[in-house]
Amino acid sequence: MTGAPRMTLVPDADALARATADRFIASAALAVRSRGLFRVALAGGSTPARAYEIIAAAPPGAVPWKDTHVFWGDERPVPPDHPDSNYHMAVETLLSRVPVPEANVHRLHGEAQDLEAAAADYAVDLAYAFGVPTAEAPPRFDLVLLGMGPEGHTASLFPESPVLESRAWVAAPFVPALGMRRLTLTPWVINAAAGVLFAVGGTNKAGALTAVLGGARQPDRFPAQAIAPRDGRLEWIVEAELAKAAGVA
Repeated sequence: MTGAPRMTLVPDADALARATADRFIASAALAVRSRGLFRVALAGGSTPARAYEIIAAAPPGAVPWKDTHVFWGDERPVPPDHPDSNYHMAVETLLSRVPVPEANVHRLHGEAQDLEAAAADYAVDLAYAFGVPTAEAPPRFDLVLLGMGPEGHTASLFPESPVLESRAWVAAPFVPALGMRRLTLTPWVINAAAGVLFAVGGTNKAGALTAVLGGARQPDRFPAQAIAPRDGRLEWIVEAELAKAAGVA
């Protein structure tokens, strides 16, 4: 399943959110039908928020929630009820509206005083939820949802991140541009997924999209380039205007 990423172009932000929701629902159905469980890592941001609302409004049974385990790709250093929390956003737009068991929701503890310890704790949570030892191959998500920033960051992997080559599963790198640490899954884990989906809109990201999809490999400058599943699907859903501006349509 490895190889060149698939690109799907959509006309606008609403279509981007709807396509993202469709992939989520289809991935959930396939995973549960094939393996009995669906394990997904959610993204933050405005595009996922709209997608989550669409998923929450899907007909009953469209997503097998009792067999779904929800994780996060990254988190900000804030409490879970803070407006900037990725967890909070997902609860408001999705999780409070669907019958997912509380025990199946695995949040990153961004409010922890020691974020490096919180990263280690989340790795243990992953190992337990996936039934794999932390010393062995990373867990295999069925789907990891990602966005991309205008400088090419994804999850909380920013340019010059010290964890791009890490074999840790979860890290808490300091982000100089933000003046703070962030919790994030590492590329080592993301690239073990069965499916990775980038949903990207906004013409302010044209330069980064050009570099990530068409430029020389420089993941230290454009961390989204570090995402290349080892044995899984990689798809980009991109607004058509952005793809045209980036020269990748």
